[in-house]
Amino acid sequence: MRTRNVQIIFCLTDEEADYLDALVKRSGRTRSSFLRAMIEGYQLCEKPDPEFYKVMRELSGIGNCINQIAAKANTLGFIDEPMFAEEAKKLHQLQLDIRKNFLLPKKVM
Repeated sequence: MRTRNVQIIFCLTDEEADYLDALVKRSGRTRSSFLRAMIEGYQLCEKPDPEFYKVMRELSGIGNCINQIAAKANTLGFIDEPMFAEEAKKLHQLQLDIRKNFLLPKKVM
């Protein structure tokens, strides 16, 4: 069932509409999603360039490799598991920090 059933219609000048459309395009969101986030007090970030997503995919690949190494090391039993766990934790935290700083909207209010 649709949860958003209230429509609000308002008028903009051509310049205001162009500016809104430019902001929406830079954010990578839909107009509705953009306006709802603004109403909730978020300052939206611009959508990162394609290079950012390439780096995120590389980080994800590294994480997958670390998991595979860990599984194999557990089977063979010859790795310093606490050190490995700490490095995996650092990598995961780096990925979260990148996402927080570049993708997630920041609350203004």
